[in-house]
Amino acid sequence: MKAQWMLILTLIFALITAIFAVINVDPVRVNFLVTQADIPLILVVLGSTLLGGLIASLLGMLRQFKLKRTIRQLEKRVSELEREQAESAAAPVPASPDSHGTAARGTENV
Repeated sequence: MKAQWMLILTLIFALITAIFAVINVDPVRVNFLVTQADIPLILVVLGSTLLGGLIASLLGMLRQFKLKRTIRQLEKRVSELEREQAESAAAPVPASPDSHGTAARGTENV
């Protein structure tokens, strides 16, 4: 359900951006630090939108990669702990001194 809402919101944003870009076709002066150029505003708007989407996607992929790596490390740790627990459960339990028929709590056989 969440993915469907994200798709709908993305399509609405793309539609609004496209309408805004088509309305604004006048050339604008863009300063590129060392030079300037007159570019149609539609290209500036669409290019900025695409660049922003690309950066957001790359950051999302980086976060997802880190989370997957953390999950792998935690799964490895869980399997190690389960193995240790199984080994300790299989090991014989030493007999306690109170298990030889004597009263452990001070009660006597009458």
